[in-house]
Formats: sequence, C-alpha cells, structure tokens
Amino acid sequence: MKTKAKILFVIAVMTLVTVSVFRWNNRIDEDQQIAEVREKGCVFMTTFGEESSEGYAKHKINKKVQPIIEDGLSWLAQAQLKNGGYGAGSHSRQGEMNPHAVNADPATTSMVAMAILRSGSNLKGGMYKQQLNKALKYLLETVEAVSKDDTYITSEKGTQIQTKLGNNIDAVLTAQFFSNLLKGDLDAATKKRVERCLDICVDKIQRATGQDGKVKGAGWAGVLQSGLAASALESAGSVGATLDEVVVTSQKTYLKENYDEKSASVKTADGAGIILYSVSNSARGAAKDARKARELIDKAKKEGKLKQDDKVTVANLQDIGVSEEEAISYASSYNIYNASKQKAQQNDVMSGFGNNGGEEFLSFLQTGESMVVNDDAEWTTWYDNISGRLMKIQNEDGSWNGHHCITSPVFCTATSLLILSIENDIDNLKLTGEG
Repeated sequence: MKTKAKILFVIAVMTLVTVSVFRWNNRIDEDQQIAEVREKGCVFMTTFGEESSEGYAKHKINKKVQPIIEDGLSWLAQAQLKNGGYGAGSHSRQGEMNPHAVNADPATTSMVAMAILRSGSNLKGGMYKQQLNKALKYLLETVEAVSKDDTYITSEKGTQIQTKLGNNIDAVLTAQFFSNLLKGDLDAATKKRVERCLDICVDKIQRATGQDGKVKGAGWAGVLQSGLAASALESAGSVGATLDEVVVTSQKTYLKENYDEKSASVKTADGAGIILYSVSNSARGAAKDARKARELIDKAKKEGKLKQDDKVTVANLQDIGVSEEEAISYASSYNIYNASKQKAQQNDVMSGFGNNGGEEFLSFLQTGESMVVNDDAEWTTWYDNISGRLMKIQNEDGSWNGHHCITSPVFCTATSLLILSIENDIDNLKLTGEG
C-alpha cells in the first residue's frame, strides 16, 4: 500500500507541475503580446511606415486606447510649469527632454490645452480642469500683453516649434485653442476675454499672410504653419470671429496648389521636401469646400435634379445652379481632397522624414481632422490605423517624443493625444466644416 501511495503522490506532483508550467507559458505569451502592443525602447526610431498596423484595427478609444490616453494626460499634468504654461524648448537644445528645464511658449501650451480639452476636461470640471485653467491664464495674459503693432504674440524666440513650423505658429495654435474653448460653456466674463484675445490672434495671422496665401516667417516645414493657420481661421470663423475673406481664399488656394490634380504630383518645396507635409495640408485646406461640393450633389439627387450615379463634376454643379467659377473651385477641392487624403495615408508617404518628429504627428492630425471636417466616413479606418501605430511607440512614462526636428516630449505627447482622442471632438470638427 505504501508503494502504491508513493506512486500516486508522484503522479499528482507531476500533474501539478505540468499544469503550472502550462499556465506559466501562457502567462509569458500574454506578457509578450502586451509588450508587443506597448513596444518601448528607442522611441521614434521605428517609423510609422516600417511597421504594419495590421491587427490593431480592433483598438477602440473606450478599450485599448483609453488607458494610453490616460497615461499621456497624467504625464502632461506633471510637465506643467509654475506660470501655467508648457514649453517645447529651444531649437539649439533639441536634446533636452526635461519638461521643466525649458521656458513656456504659447504654441506648446495651446497644444497641451487642446489635448486636455479634447480628452474630456473643461474649465469647470474633469480631472485636469486645474491644469487647463492655469494654461488659459498663461495664454490670456501673454496675448493681452502684446500691442497691435507687435508682429508676434510672444517675446519667446528660437523655439523648436517656431524654427520648424514658422515664427507665427504661436498665434496660429493659440487662436485654434481659443476657438475650441468658445464652443463650450463659458461664463460671460471669461467668454468676453477669450473672444478679445482670439481677435488679436486672428489679426496677427491675417496680417502675416501674404498675397500668395503663405504665412510669413515660414520655418523648415512652412507648409504646416500655413495649413494650421487655415484651420485656425476656419475654426475662428465658426465661432463668430470676423475674417478677411481675401486672406481665407488665398490660404486655401495655396494649400490646394501643393497638389496638382491633373498630374497627381506633389509640390514639396515648402514642406522640406516631404510629401506627407504637403498632402496632409492640401487635404485639410480643401476639406470644407469638398464637403460643400458633395452635399450640393447629394441634395440635388434627393430632389431628383441629378441621377443617383452622377458624380461631383463642374458640369453637374453648374446644372444645379452653381456658378461656373464656384463649380470649378468646388470640383477642384473635391478632387484634391480625395486624392490628397489617400496619398497621405500610404505607408511610404506616412514614413515622412524617415523617422518621426512633431511634424509627422501634426501631419497625421491634419489628415484625420480634414476627414472629420469633411464628414468623411472613412475617418474610422484612418483612426484604427493611426491609433495602433501610436500605441506601439509610447514611452514607459506615458509620453511620446520625436527623433528629429521637433523632439519635444511635451509637444509630441499633446499632438498624439489630440489624434487619439479625436472621437471626442467629432461634433465640433463637423461644425467647422458646415456653411
């Protein structure tokens, strides 16, 4: 009996060991899968174009992506400077990754504030309302301190953002933030103050825009500054700011001309030779008019004025009462938008400079926002693709940083969060595209 008992004991132990080993191997497999999703190491050395996002399309903002957003927001909350602002640092010190070792600048502060706003907090509530209120205070005081004769809204010079995007980028991004804020619920005093500062920023942008539609003081990738300026003025107009239509038209024309619809060629002279920078902003510049063209044709089909299979063409637009000049413009915007958005999402184009700086992130953001402004249902495909890519290259501390040009972890983290949380801003972006 003793011998039999020993044999049974040995069998039991071997069974337990086998089960434990099986479970341990499964645990290792699970950990490896998680590690693959949250791949770390040399962040941004891995380019978006080099790694396929196949298999990541299942990620949605309320599941896998939301924890990533929360980690990024937590890191940004700790990165705020004592004066309420945030900084990207100077161009001469691109290797500085400590967010507290740099000076605040309006452009970076606005990007962070927009990321917090889009992620669910506002001035009255949310986990990061304190950081948002401090950032707003810094921006309002900065803008209110400038005179009408000043060219810029800040005395801070030589920042990474200015050097790479353009000297007027602070007014551009601050205007965008103020417009976004005005779409929410503000008390009367704050609203009046924000509106006044928005008008100052709009004036700086419009005065800095040349007859060719380019915003003066362009940096290394000046087309991005001009594209963002066009977006900022569109947003400002949607909340009641007075715009110079000559400036608005010249900006749109310039951005559309970066893509030749006949030859399908891309002008990259103002985009540091990078196709991504040009086409993403061509798509953004054409998005609103492209939507208008599609909506006019769809309305005519419902009214029986056109056949169901009729396309957006100059002839069809004229047939439903659109003037020849407007028909040519609308049809061109429609064609350029669709060609540019497709080009901007090609893997070889998305690789940008070869590795990723803040310019790449801004280009991805411009592509996505242009699709939402256009009320383009394909934005969800873009989102599933880009969110999977971003998840793989987030730093362990919750931040993102660039590998070239705009390396700032503050700026890159804010831009990444604006991309990942875009679903929260669908209504506001669509509102921008109306009219």
